[in-house]
Amino acid sequence: MLNISEQSIGHNIRKKGFKTLTEVEGRRSSRVLLRLIGGTFLIGLIIMFVPWTQNIRSYGSVTTLKPDQRPQTIHSVIAGRIEKWYVQEGDEVKAGDTIAFISEVKDDYFDPQLLDRTQNQTELKQQMVNSYDSKIDALDDQINSLQKQRQLELKQGRIKISQAHLKVSNDSINFQAAQVNYETAEKQYKRFEELHDQGLKSKTDLENRRVKMQESYSSLIAAENKYLASQSDLIAAEIELSNIQMKYQNNLAKAESDKFSAFSAKFDSEGQVTKLQNQYSNYQRRNSFYYITAPQDCYITRLVVQGVGETVKEGGPVVTIMPTNHELAAEIYIDPIDLPLVTVGENVRIQFDGWPAVIFSGWPNASYGTYGGTIYAIDKFISDNGKFRVLIKQDPNDHPWPEALKYGGGANAMILLGDVPIWYELWRKINGFPPNYYKAKVDPDKETKAK
Repeated sequence: MLNISEQSIGHNIRKKGFKTLTEVEGRRSSRVLLRLIGGTFLIGLIIMFVPWTQNIRSYGSVTTLKPDQRPQTIHSVIAGRIEKWYVQEGDEVKAGDTIAFISEVKDDYFDPQLLDRTQNQTELKQQMVNSYDSKIDALDDQINSLQKQRQLELKQGRIKISQAHLKVSNDSINFQAAQVNYETAEKQYKRFEELHDQGLKSKTDLENRRVKMQESYSSLIAAENKYLASQSDLIAAEIELSNIQMKYQNNLAKAESDKFSAFSAKFDSEGQVTKLQNQYSNYQRRNSFYYITAPQDCYITRLVVQGVGETVKEGGPVVTIMPTNHELAAEIYIDPIDLPLVTVGENVRIQFDGWPAVIFSGWPNASYGTYGGTIYAIDKFISDNGKFRVLIKQDPNDHPWPEALKYGGGANAMILLGDVPIWYELWRKINGFPPNYYKAKVDPDKETKAK
């Protein structure tokens, strides 16, 4: 009984008849309680010194390690009209397999013989280039011929000038001799005239001497005239040589001008040929864009353009794919206060959505259903959500991640830090302190190889 009342009735009860009541009243509950409290305190005190692994928990999603392994959209390089689909959603295709065929919608490319016509234009322009080459060769031959002919005529002109110089010299000597003869005849006439006046010479002798003087004067005039004519011939020869030089200079200048004009026309035609060749290559390359093919082995996830006959813009999306071969990873976001505590290579425990797990944050080895990972990369800039993104790859030394894991699934990650006693972790949590700064252990052999 509880014996709450001051008037006890215990003496009126026959306890021998009630075995259970006798056992209950015979126990001392206070001793049991004290022992229970003491044991609990002792166990709690021991637990306080049990190692606890500090960690940073964050929720993210499953992604891929390389960007080319993530879901992507195939775009149409050219504008076109969907004519035929070769796949449907959920199909697995190999790299290079045809996904869809589109037709042309721009009137600049409607001509079915566009490539042939462009090729013909290119060949015609190339023939024009060849004709200009022939013209340039002909002008080179003409220039060489003019140069040789100029040399010959200049040589001939210089010979004529030399002959004219010699003739001028000869006529000059004859003119000087005629002057001497005239002067001599004139002096003889004067002497005969004096002798005639003295009666020593007859008038006939005087007249003969006068005739000789007149003849010598006539020879002088003829020699002077011939001398002046030879000088005129020399000047004419020099003028002719100058005319030859000017004539061939003009002819060569005209031939050079025609040659440079041919070069200019040739270069212009070559530019047009290059432009047409480029245009032909663009047309040929454009024809290959009519078939939209898979860039790699992948699954068709969604058709952006639904039916046949719909048009797609230049650079517009056509189909969304997911690569077949991919290396999964997990991306999580951590607060800026935890960023200095995280380094590349640290171990991480991950729980994926859809895989049941029993998690003990401080005892990762005791957790069930979690998978190992290591930090692969940390963003150097903050994300739009105010946190830093951390990329986690699969730990090769741990259990492999589930094969059925899909891109975009949820991932609850625990970044493992230093080991501390539980009492320290409780004290840190109560005071709101960050975890201890922790550096991952580096293998000395790897560090030596890196150096």
